[in-house]
Amino acid sequence: MIHGALNIKKLLAAMRRLDASDLHIKVGIPPTYRIGGELHPIQADPVSEEEADHLLDPLLTEAQKKKFEESGDLDFAWHLESADGTPADRFRINMLRSGNHTHAAIRRVKAEIPSYEDLHLPPVYSHIVQTEREGLVLIVGITGSGKSSTLAAMIEEINRTRSENIITIEDPVEYRFTPKKSIISQREIGIDVLDFHEALRHVVRQDPDVIFIGEMRDKETVLSAIQAAETGHLVFATLHTMDTMGAFGRMLEFFPQDERGFIRNSLAATMKAICAQKLVPSNKEVTGVSVVPATEVLLTTPTVKELIRDERDSDLPAVIANSRSDGMMSFTQSFADLVNKEWVTVSTAREFAPNRDMLNSILKGVEVKAASLVGRIKNA
Repeated sequence: MIHGALNIKKLLAAMRRLDASDLHIKVGIPPTYRIGGELHPIQADPVSEEEADHLLDPLLTEAQKKKFEESGDLDFAWHLESADGTPADRFRINMLRSGNHTHAAIRRVKAEIPSYEDLHLPPVYSHIVQTEREGLVLIVGITGSGKSSTLAAMIEEINRTRSENIITIEDPVEYRFTPKKSIISQREIGIDVLDFHEALRHVVRQDPDVIFIGEMRDKETVLSAIQAAETGHLVFATLHTMDTMGAFGRMLEFFPQDERGFIRNSLAATMKAICAQKLVPSNKEVTGVSVVPATEVLLTTPTVKELIRDERDSDLPAVIANSRSDGMMSFTQSFADLVNKEWVTVSTAREFAPNRDMLNSILKGVEVKAASLVGRIKNA
């Protein structure tokens, strides 16, 4: 794939050609791409300690080098201009020190802001954007689950359709928005502002209608997001957790026990939706892409608000499973939908669905309904 001495810009340029989502640089193994969810090392010698420590130097400013030397961690964005006139590729880069040497995980962010159709997301995501004007909307999932792309699609829909002042706070900035009906200010941690807390301390004075917080990492950020939602702003944020249930636990963990009742009441009042997602291998012949998202969606109906206030989180999965008409969806229901669309195979759905028995029951019900329909057509 890459010939000659290792060159970081050549390695990054190859990601578009290979349709690679990630590139890993680690001492002792060749540079390794993630393609279609699987890791593929290039045909090259293992990265030496000297190569690892200096391979990314051409991408770094002096300030970034100093920060990495001091902390052992560095997050930043970088873009690679294309030679054919197409939009530049952007990369989200995390550098870390391991065994006293430099390792890196690099995510390719496609230049074009994706649509819901590009991402194979269900219509409820657009419905949330169209109906909500204030409150808190969370997109949750593990690292690499597509949260940033989903939020970019949602922010871009607001940008195209509404006259709003949008302020984003990101670490780092991934997608670059071009103002359309809305106006947009994108603030990058470490470049435009010191940290999330500092940015959020001032954001409500900047006349925003929509606030996008790249990640809720601590008590101060969660509290600031809730307060912004309480004062009439529409706040989007991401959270690292596997599902909607985990989102509540994750946020409450930031607060001492005696403050959690207050936080629950605030979340019940401000939360509009929690959308969890995970990427799974797709039927590429049908979808044209390697992975598609399975989703879990919780909308805060009056029943959900009451359960949140009363600390009855364990009842939320049942509410989700029985509220399809309201737009909610469990992961298992999502997998059944993906199978019915032929976007994933039955075997993939059974491998990844959290409740295989329920999935089999849903799929069996669809098969029975389809067989009944065929019988009626033959007898007509």
